[in-house]
Amino acid sequence: MRAAELKGQVELTNSKEPTVRRNRDYAGVVLWLEPVGRSAPAPAPRHAEMKQQDKTFKPHVVAVPVGGTVDFPNLDPFYHNAFSNFAGQPFDLPLYAPGTTRSATFRRPGIVRVFCNIHSLMSAIIAVVDTPWYTVTPETGQFRLEGIPPGDYQLHLFHERAMPENLHFLERVITVPEGGLALPLISISETGYIPAPHLDKHGKPYAPKSGYAGGQ
Repeated sequence: MRAAELKGQVELTNSKEPTVRRNRDYAGVVLWLEPVGRSAPAPAPRHAEMKQQDKTFKPHVVAVPVGGTVDFPNLDPFYHNAFSNFAGQPFDLPLYAPGTTRSATFRRPGIVRVFCNIHSLMSAIIAVVDTPWYTVTPETGQFRLEGIPPGDYQLHLFHERAMPENLHFLERVITVPEGGLALPLISISETGYIPAPHLDKHGKPYAPKSGYAGGQ
């Protein structure tokens, strides 16, 4: 049976983000497929990289399959401490020096929200999926999944500024034929999103100097 492809495009609507409103930056939407009525084949192990540079995680969103590893190289001239206390999978990469790297391997599916224990304004997303068919959209919002055996699949989506109910409304079962499938435009509303502050890895508020301003 010949493998097929799924392609399409997403857009973000009702956003308060300047890059979305001015530049139509639709990056960071995660899409993945889970087979209906059968198990997905075990995805091959994968390494992804999330750099720490200019007090920013780059890229802001990565996706890996279950068993995948994310490397966190420190490209800044000061220390970092990447961590997550969220249920996707907690981890803590203790304080490490410029020019070094640490890694975390993810053993179960879920959304992992990543922060730095030193710099309160640093944040990122790791989507851990139990399938080999997944992608993260670039700025154009266009996506393409290849190597899909024809059949029925549950389409899943995640975007950090979309409410769960809005994403659930867009998720659906699709049939991928041998000739492939092009989906109509997927519009993801950010209505209802309110940024929330987070605590440090000890569950305490950050010190006032822990943001972008004022030294390291």
